[in-house]
Amino acid sequence: MKWIDLRSDTVTKPTKAMRRAMGEAAVGDDVYGEDPTVNLLEKTMAQMTGMEAGLFCASGTQSNLLALIAHCNRGDEYIVGQMAHTYRYEGGGAAVLGSIQPQPLDFEPDGTLDLDRVGQSIKPDDFHFARTTLLCLENTQGGKVLPMDYLARTRAFVDAHDLALHLDGARVFNAAVKLNVDLQQITRHFDTVSCCLSKGLGAPVGSVLCGPTKIIKKARRWRKMLGGGMRQAGILAAAGLHALKNHITRLEDDHKNAQKLALNLSDIKGINIDPQGVQTNIIFADIKADMVKLQGHLKKNSIIIDSSNDLRLVTHLDIKAQDIEHTIGAFNSFFS
Repeated sequence: MKWIDLRSDTVTKPTKAMRRAMGEAAVGDDVYGEDPTVNLLEKTMAQMTGMEAGLFCASGTQSNLLALIAHCNRGDEYIVGQMAHTYRYEGGGAAVLGSIQPQPLDFEPDGTLDLDRVGQSIKPDDFHFARTTLLCLENTQGGKVLPMDYLARTRAFVDAHDLALHLDGARVFNAAVKLNVDLQQITRHFDTVSCCLSKGLGAPVGSVLCGPTKIIKKARRWRKMLGGGMRQAGILAAAGLHALKNHITRLEDDHKNAQKLALNLSDIKGINIDPQGVQTNIIFADIKADMVKLQGHLKKNSIIIDSSNDLRLVTHLDIKAQDIEHTIGAFNSFFS
């Protein structure tokens, strides 16, 4: 039996068609701007997001960091969610490498930041304080899709307060599919957006930072400084192009699989899940059980999960309908 890995959508393997596209990719030296496949990926993503330019990066951590550094000067501040990836899970890069001060705020239950609280956190124009320069949002946030009216209100808010607006769009394609809207309907509200290729879209590596030409030019310089000049990176970019062409609409399958898994697990005594809170491909569950024993039981059934009591289960390209049925059965057998 194959392994059913529910830890994250980053664990996907390239499909045979994707591997073929990678093997046939035309390449050149990307640091010289001569890799045709990288150039095509950057142009394609810029067009899809409605931005002027794109920059292929090794990871979402790198593309988010480049955006923060491109928007902010040393000693500036960005406002961000307390549990946001750019603040909590990217090694403190903005502070360590960009000398940018984070101002974290708690997310609301729907994944938004309360704009009144954001406004109260903007520092006055006084040399005692870091200068607030940027607001950073995340979509999806813990699998939750930011409401479209909220995005419009946030754009008006940052314009009124002279802030830039960056989107960590690691799963922004999941958001667009869930809302059944064109990607630009989301990204048009932002100055820059980082789009991940190696999560739900199933590419092995990479994110693309999109934004104004001036910002992307600055980010490209910083990418080189951070060791992100990847030379014949078209082999990797080809996987991203294949994913953009073939793996977006199928994200709905991941959402349906997550919903089915959540609904069935919520019927089990000892598992607390709100199925209504599962909007895309991420499930959070509170488990009343010995997690070590549960993890061992599931591993015997070829299922891999994280060991935290605040369990996160993520569906993705490599999880099929029959895998969901098998997983439901394994959870049932443990708790019974």
